[in-house]
Amino acid sequence: MSELAMHPNIGKVLDSKLDAVGIRTYDQLKKTGSKKAWLLMKAIDDSICINCLYDLEGAIRGIRKTDLPEDIRSELKNYYNAHK
Repeated sequence: MSELAMHPNIGKVLDSKLDAVGIRTYDQLKKTGSKKAWLLMKAIDDSICINCLYDLEGAIRGIRKTDLPEDIRSELKNYYNAHK
């Protein structure tokens, strides 16, 4: 597993999917952003769900996905719905 697994919400499966799209460090994830990282993963795995998007945003912010502010969750949900 990569150093990303030390961040909130990043388990073995998500770590592996990030690795598959070339994102191996926190800096790479932060620079890419949750939305673009999610789209990259969706391009190789169409089963990627909204929880993955929440996981990525939480990891970037250093918080659990359940602690994401409601306005951010709403924005991500709208993004997900526009791209599913």
